[in-house]
Amino acid sequence: MTDLRIEPVDGDPALEQWRHVHNVIVPPAALSLAEVRERAGRYRLENAYAGDVLVGCSTVRPPRGDEAVATVIARVLPEHRRRGYGGALYAHALAHARVLGARTVETCVLAVNEDGLRFAAARGFAEVDRYVLDGEHDEWVDLRLATADQEGSRA
Repeated sequence: MTDLRIEPVDGDPALEQWRHVHNVIVPPAALSLAEVRERAGRYRLENAYAGDVLVGCSTVRPPRGDEAVATVIARVLPEHRRRGYGGALYAHALAHARVLGARTVETCVLAVNEDGLRFAAARGFAEVDRYVLDGEHDEWVDLRLATADQEGSRA
């Protein structure tokens, strides 16, 4: 898995690629290009490539609050899973969150995404909340990295 390249999203072609991965993984929260542009102004968005093939994307929401809680989300397209890309993408995004001062790390997974929930649990995340957004029907799961595993060392 030495061929993974992770790049910050810069420009419309990269924004569109990030959007594609996001929308495949979380279709109930599909985003327009304008919405992705707006997120890129607030969060760090990155794309991951195996060689020249887009395999995933990540989001790092900067730390907030007294606990310095950052949100780290790694997404890998289904056809590229179980090759180590998600772990590498997650570790890269987690390191960036730490540089920003994160002391606590959370993630959010669509409840029907069993691969995503297993991935988070394998890295030490524990469920803290399940909810359905007002007017919606899809269930979301918020998870928090356990204190002893704040570096995400479990794999």
